[in-house]
Parts: sequence; structure tokens; C-alpha cells
Amino acid sequence: MTQPSKQVPAVVVPAAHGRITGAILDFVSEVPDSDIGNSPQPAATARRLADRAARRAAVTAGSLALPPGPLGWLTLLPELIAIWKIQAQMVSDIAAAYGRHATLGREQMLWCLFRHTAAQAFRDLVVRMGDRLMFRRMSHDVIERVARQIGIKLTQRTLGKGASRWLPAIGALGVGAYAYYDTRQVAGTAIALFESDIVMEQLDENPNDDAATPSREPHRG
Repeated sequence: MTQPSKQVPAVVVPAAHGRITGAILDFVSEVPDSDIGNSPQPAATARRLADRAARRAAVTAGSLALPPGPLGWLTLLPELIAIWKIQAQMVSDIAAAYGRHATLGREQMLWCLFRHTAAQAFRDLVVRMGDRLMFRRMSHDVIERVARQIGIKLTQRTLGKGASRWLPAIGALGVGAYAYYDTRQVAGTAIALFESDIVMEQLDENPNDDAATPSREPHRG
């Protein structure tokens, strides 16, 4: 059963990236539960979950883009949060279909939701090694830094989308189409992740200490 998401108040756009950063930090503090069972055909199940989530995201984003003018600006941050909620539940369900939900943490959730938006934010924190992905466990300060970089990218994109609020009928179609595409991108990242081995390495916050030994989460896909 999906856990309720935290309520984040709507703000008048242009949305400062600090507000979007705060919303990201609140959002990834908990991973949603899933009622999807371990699937014998996880890739096919994941594709179905992705299709359903992408359609929901398109309808949700398109509906929130309908109010014209200044009223439309007020829906920008709530729209982001609504789409993240759909995408996070999709990631959680895809993880469950692959039998990987128990090891789904905030690092993997951030990676799935925002890698395609701000890949540079994850540089040196997520490293591909052959068929494995190594995640460095992020401290609170590192999570804040990553969320800030993502927030800057999302603010730039959000300001561009805000112009569509002045052409609501046309803008709603474009916003819905982008939400569909964006959700499919998240799904692709999640599927690739859960079809890989995952290695978690403790973040070394003291450069004088020896690096922590990586812990390997074996591939069960």
C-alpha cells in the first residue's frame, strides 16, 4: 500500500531552486511501499507499469497546466510533486517486480527519478563497472548537494514550461506529452538499474580514513 506523500505548499513561480531542492529532499526521505509481487517476467511487468504510470503522469500534468495565466504559474511546483509521486511509485513497483524492493534506498530513488535530468549531479557518486552499478552511500550533506544541483536544472526547465500557462489548451498538450516522455525515461533508468548488480559503498567523509568496503547486493533479476 502506498505511503502518503508529504504535503508541500504551492509557491508562486518563478520557483527558486531552493524551494524545489527542499521539495526533493522531503520527497526522497521515504521510499513508497509496493503491493506488486516478485514477477516471474519482471521486464514485461515493468513495461506494463511504465505504460500505466506514463499515461497517469500525462493526464495529471496536462490537467494541472489548464489554468490560464497567473493561476497556471501556481500549479508548477504541485505539478512537479504530483509527477514525482507517480514516478516514485512506479520505481517502487518496478523494484518489487524484480524482487529488489528491500534494497531500494534514497540513493537509488534519486538516481532513477533524476539521472536523465541532471546526470552531472551523480558524477563520482554512481559508477558503472561492467554489469554493476556502484552507489556511494550519501551523507545528508551530499544528498543536499545533489538535490541542489537537480533543483537548479529543474528550475530552468520549469521556467520554460511556465510560458505554456499563457496558452492553456496548447500548453496542456505539450506539458502532458513531456510528462509522458519524462516518466518513460525514469522507467528506463529503473529497469536498467534493477537488471544490474548493485554495489553500495559507504561514503568516506574523512579523506584520511581507509575507504569502506563495498557491499554487493547480488543480482536476482
